[in-house]
Amino acid sequence: MTIKLGVPSKGRLMEKTFDWFAKRGVTLTRTGSDREYAGEVAGVDGMALVLLSAGEIPRELAAGRIHLGVTGTDLVQEKLPLWEQQVAPVAEMGFGHADLVLAVPAGWVDVDLTDDLDAVAAAFRERHGFRLRIATKYHRLVRDFLREVGVADYQLVDSQGATEGTVANETAEAIADITSSGETLRANHLKILNDGLILASQATLWRSRVAQVDDADRVVLRGLLDQLG
Repeated sequence: MTIKLGVPSKGRLMEKTFDWFAKRGVTLTRTGSDREYAGEVAGVDGMALVLLSAGEIPRELAAGRIHLGVTGTDLVQEKLPLWEQQVAPVAEMGFGHADLVLAVPAGWVDVDLTDDLDAVAAAFRERHGFRLRIATKYHRLVRDFLREVGVADYQLVDSQGATEGTVANETAEAIADITSSGETLRANHLKILNDGLILASQATLWRSRVAQVDDADRVVLRGLLDQLG
């Protein structure tokens, strides 16, 4: 068998992943054109590079089709129920930092905490006859967070486009989205709740707990993990 390493297939995430491995003596190379998802590994015998979208990597790890993969904490925890049983973090890689946050209109001057949001949500339903809408792509993480902080009177609205624009477009009253600097939120007249950090995410190297390995694979894995430090 061969140890398969899944890496984001394009953009800065791919470049930074290649750099991170190169600094540790493992050279990852994309082969062919930008439309071809093929690559090579040098510096470790018995390994193959698989180029995937960052969003596909959690699924492939959980299915055992790749042994190692680089993707964000947010994507693993959002896409994999009981993720700890399916994957294990090997190393945080120090790039791809982004926070999943809960944000409301900046004009809501009396809403700074999740407790305030809970009170507003109850009043909103009483006034409008439907639950306050929170637009997000991260349903599992947001639902779990709101349950923990005790916000109940809301509905999640799926957002596949620019989540920050949903409030201005009046398709949601609040949002939960990924941000690195908060500038886009401020540009859309939104503010992050003071206790509204749902998850601090970064690019992480993960190991599949379910991928099949033989004795030779275990030797390759051990050697690679020792080399990566």
